[in-house]
Amino acid sequence: MFEKFFIILLVPVTIYVVYYLLNRTAKNNKAIKRALSDEGKEILEKEVAYYRHLSITDKEEFESRCLRFLDTVKIEGVGVTVELKDYMMIAASAIIPIFAFKKWTYPNLTNIMVYPSQFNKTYDFEGHADRNIMGMVGEGAMNGQMILSKSALEYGFRNTYDGQNTAIHEFVHLIDKADGAIDGIPAYLMDKSSVIPFMNLIREEIAKIKENKSDIDDYGMTSPAEFFAVAAEYFFENPEKFKINHPALYQALSEIFEQS
Repeated sequence: MFEKFFIILLVPVTIYVVYYLLNRTAKNNKAIKRALSDEGKEILEKEVAYYRHLSITDKEEFESRCLRFLDTVKIEGVGVTVELKDYMMIAASAIIPIFAFKKWTYPNLTNIMVYPSQFNKTYDFEGHADRNIMGMVGEGAMNGQMILSKSALEYGFRNTYDGQNTAIHEFVHLIDKADGAIDGIPAYLMDKSSVIPFMNLIREEIAKIKENKSDIDDYGMTSPAEFFAVAAEYFFENPEKFKINHPALYQALSEIFEQS
């Protein structure tokens, strides 16, 4: 009698435990198991050269990382409609420089505002002649925010060989900021022994820009922080050309971003 009662009691308990474990696993793995739509994949294939050159397995990893990024960062249009193409290009820009770091997230980013065009220091994108900013990472009251010009975002992926990509530039600033300062030295990703040699390399390359002996964008001589972001754009957009023209810098960035 007792054994029969025990069995009757055990069955619903077992069912509940199995249901609980399966339900908990499903919730925890929801973002991982969710697949990118065919339309999203087509956008990546068409617009993102970095993605096109990945293996099938790495493409699946890239897609998953894009989805996780879009799950954690709010993207909103200001005076413009944000389309699926924009979402995918922004996500790709976020993942490209951190693709080697499987667990990397952007804890210093919560919101991205997409403007229709360039803006100024007071965030105006209409009616001002001084609108020359294509993207920025917020500081102070704007900490955790990023602003991207939609036109600059699209232009960055339109020409994959010019070494310019505004969105990648801004995400590299966030990587640089992970150690607490946007200073051109992503110490979080570097061995201490390589910091000073990298600083010296930056100074040498900035000097070459000033002497018109470099094809790195002139904006790179603004500061070490801007140089790092500008060089990273070039590195990810056209690595073959970058390796030929800047072998020492190519080697340094390959080690920092763990690119083979």
